[in-house]
Amino acid sequence: MSLRLFRIAWTVSRYRLDSLVPPERLPPVIRWLWRFAPVRLIPIGDHSRGKRLRLALESLGPIFVKFGQMLSTRRDLLPPDIADELKRLQDQVPPFPGETARAMVEVELGKTVEEAFAAFETEPMASASIAQVHAAELHSGEQVVVKIIRPGIDRIMREDIGLLYTFARLMRRVPEARRLRPVEVVKDYEATLFDELDLNKEAANTSQLKRNFQSSPLLYVPAIHWSLTHRQVMVQERINGIPVADIDALRAQGTDLKKLAERGVEIFFTQVFRDNFFHADMHPGNIFVSRENPTEPRYIAIDCGIVGSLTREDQDYLARNLLAFFRQDYYEVAVLHIESGWVGEGTRANEFASAIRAVCEPILEKPLKDISFGQVLLGLFQTARRFNMEVQPQLVLLQKTLLNIEGLGRQLYPDLDLWSTARPYLERWMRERAGPKGFWKTLQKHAPELAHQIPELPVLAHQALADRDQQRRLYRQQTEALTGLEARFQRAAPRARRLRLGAVLLALALAWQPMLAWAEQQPWPVLVAAGLGALLLAWR
Repeated sequence: MSLRLFRIAWTVSRYRLDSLVPPERLPPVIRWLWRFAPVRLIPIGDHSRGKRLRLALESLGPIFVKFGQMLSTRRDLLPPDIADELKRLQDQVPPFPGETARAMVEVELGKTVEEAFAAFETEPMASASIAQVHAAELHSGEQVVVKIIRPGIDRIMREDIGLLYTFARLMRRVPEARRLRPVEVVKDYEATLFDELDLNKEAANTSQLKRNFQSSPLLYVPAIHWSLTHRQVMVQERINGIPVADIDALRAQGTDLKKLAERGVEIFFTQVFRDNFFHADMHPGNIFVSRENPTEPRYIAIDCGIVGSLTREDQDYLARNLLAFFRQDYYEVAVLHIESGWVGEGTRANEFASAIRAVCEPILEKPLKDISFGQVLLGLFQTARRFNMEVQPQLVLLQKTLLNIEGLGRQLYPDLDLWSTARPYLERWMRERAGPKGFWKTLQKHAPELAHQIPELPVLAHQALADRDQQRRLYRQQTEALTGLEARFQRAAPRARRLRLGAVLLALALAWQPMLAWAEQQPWPVLVAAGLGALLLAWR
């Protein structure tokens, strides 16, 4: 652990990442100490700041690469030169040797590459933080891609996760940071990351997503070849699309970018609210656009290693919160946060609503194209800090994905209005969930269970009544038994006192002469004490 921490510190120093933060933005004390920091003696070199950041993240491993991938989608929050460099992390991570890839394929499939494929390209098509992809052809003539997990990646990720746990436990000791629930967030992140190391799970996620959007004009998901898919190797249909980040190519084929951006938002909300199963790693390296019918653009999604879902309660609260924001009903937002337990107990709704209004009103008064959902979230988190709002680990993936979607949409169509695009969908979903249609769907969903239980209702009702009568009889019997015991104790108490008094008097009579001789020799305090003891013994 200490070696890993040393490596991170060395990497930060080697690439002079400290220079990315302007000194005037630092607190005065740190700014003064920074003047004497030894790291300033290391030359910055000829690389641009964006390239230095990218190289540092690449050298630190998959967890840091994924962080860079997420940042690359927020071009509205980053300088262009840094965003351009970080974009290369999406599919241009340095690959591992092709011969190593062939050997891993043969071990996983239990056969030679020639037996499994008619052709296999040793040079990878793309290389990402956790796996890389090779083009291949099946003996049937179908073009496929072969995804292979990086060798040794499991050990590196465990070291990084262990380091994150150390930081999280340290943060938990700080009262201000405790509300962020850092250990729980790292635990969820750990489960998500290690799920990506099992390509059987990714293949299952891909099949589920494909089934959810079967014949949909919005999204296409390539098919999985299950006979050639194992834990560290996955074979998937090869797609022919344009990377969503290649804006020039999309414009060249006449793609309707406004519709493409709006469809991305619709796909996201469809996955979250209709299917409750959403692709949670939607950075541009995993998204393509079909070359067919550019006026009605269709997305193609790959790499379904990270997916998310919500409980029914979280779905409802999230939808109602978003709609309340759209209506600028801040009191409703406050009440929903209190009801869901997302803020501290005892929070007063009117005070919380006033604080939210102070943050959101200046933002929402801007033109719609200038409103960033990321800015709204950041402002809300800062405001909710004094109301002891805790981070909800189950919503972290959703927040990350929504920020990715907004960043991608603004990259495609800078005037994208996320609010007006999402609002009609959410209103329609709420009507369907709460209205007659939603009731009918719920009834249909539970119809088999109800059909099995309804004939048994008379028997169950009779059994419930019988159980209730039996419980009443048992309660009455226990009450009568307790009453009888209490009466016996009350009757036995005087008798016990008489027995004790009689025993004392008999003992006194038998021992009177010796006691009298003893008493004549004792001082009066001893005699008083003995008398009190005899009296208490007889009374008790």
